[in-house]
Amino acid sequence: MIITTTNSIEGKTITTYKGIVFGEVITGINFIKDFTAGLSDFFGGRSKTYESELIEARINALRELEERAYNLGANAVVGVKIDYETLGQSNGMLMVTASGTAVIVQ
Repeated sequence: MIITTTNSIEGKTITTYKGIVFGEVITGINFIKDFTAGLSDFFGGRSKTYESELIEARINALRELEERAYNLGANAVVGVKIDYETLGQSNGMLMVTASGTAVIVQ
């Protein structure tokens, strides 16, 4: 399945619009990850712990988006946008949302 942030796919024609699809992932950041990320904040540098959590959440959101598009009979998703939010009392949860338009292209 083609998944793109553009509104069209070069060399392809959109023949049918199947609807807007979403993939959402909410993941908790646990104490150990917070602690190791805090060390990165204190000593400087990148937080590999949070980065890997973010990457995994984004991959899962895109997988979910693809699955929902497939279930609608689409073979592509165009206009994909990815949003990130923190949730919870202490911002201890990360939400990644991917959205786009499921289409059939030829």
